[in-house]
Amino acid sequence: MGSVRISGFADEISSDFDKQLDVVKKLGMSYICLRSAGTKGVADYSPADFADELWPKMQAAGIGLSSIGSPIGKVGINDEEGFQKQLVSLEGLCQICEMTGCRYIRVFSFFIPEDEDPDAYYDKVIEKVKRFVEIAERHDVILIHENEKDIFGDIARRCQELFDAIKSDHFKAAFDFANFVQVGQDPVAAWDLLHEHVVYIHIKDAVHGSNENVVAGTGDGHIEEILKRAIVDEDYEGFLTLEPHLVIFDSLKMLETKDVSDIIRGDKAKDGEEGYTMQYNALVEILGHIGATAS
Repeated sequence: MGSVRISGFADEISSDFDKQLDVVKKLGMSYICLRSAGTKGVADYSPADFADELWPKMQAAGIGLSSIGSPIGKVGINDEEGFQKQLVSLEGLCQICEMTGCRYIRVFSFFIPEDEDPDAYYDKVIEKVKRFVEIAERHDVILIHENEKDIFGDIARRCQELFDAIKSDHFKAAFDFANFVQVGQDPVAAWDLLHEHVVYIHIKDAVHGSNENVVAGTGDGHIEEILKRAIVDEDYEGFLTLEPHLVIFDSLKMLETKDVSDIIRGDKAKDGEEGYTMQYNALVEILGHIGATAS
């Protein structure tokens, strides 16, 4: 049986970084995925700023980085200026990884113009993602591609095409149950296709039809079934990263291309801390059902 560790996007707790660290410590967690802190996204922190403002607090709290929840690749495929800026930004994020011992940076495969065929952009996407991977290889960092809505790699087949074209130990998959549900994909079929590439898992669930995010295990993500296969049968070793999306949190509007009310319809908890705790407890219960434990 594989060994797993629980982490999470702690900015769903609060924009206040001290609060983020306090809550994850209270839950007994030892890792976070850093996506934003205060009023800034992680890509807005230079390595020097991170070293001065955030890293000392993490060290004092005994909290490590499971991954950097970067926005790299969340830019229009035709936005050349945005792409060049992201190349520079990725260099800085790799330096933060080197500073902290973090192995993973979450990336995407570019927004495709609305109402256009993503497959028509295959060559351009591959060319640009390879540029990201070249940077990661120089820094010995692993880029984990998330199957996000509205990007080239939103469905499992195009995710597989990315891995077929970019055969690198520095380019792997971050599997997101809810995002597959929200683009009309069967997460079980997606796992069948992609599991050999998966080195990181997001714990987020959603409901077919409404696309609404719900507590892990209560939607159509087949989370328990897939985690049993991954951990018990396939010896998955890695992080399970909480991404509750149960309340509207400060940085959510920066992350979604559409109205956030489409996916969060009425807060499922009174605040971010309660929502994060609900997701943590739901995951622990699921792991108990399949006979697995996590640190």
